[in-house]
Amino acid sequence: MNDPDINQRLHAIEQRNRRVEAEKAWERSLTRMITLGAMTYGFAALFLFLTDIPQPFLNAFVPVVGFILSLQTLPLVKKHWIRKKET
Repeated sequence: MNDPDINQRLHAIEQRNRRVEAEKAWERSLTRMITLGAMTYGFAALFLFLTDIPQPFLNAFVPVVGFILSLQTLPLVKKHWIRKKET
């Protein structure tokens, strides 16, 4: 069977699968984690600096560390949640 409609649908599914896999890879990527950490640090440092908090550039690391830890922990929590949901 060489149905063009089936071939088009199969091609669309393959493209979607590639896109989903790329999005999953991005979610786990070091590039994403570093970018989000840097952005969090920048905003926190700016806020702390503008509000005259002592040592704003040092104190800005606190939210970054929390954020990075949450990025690392959430996949484990998600996996556990999915296992519980499936049973």
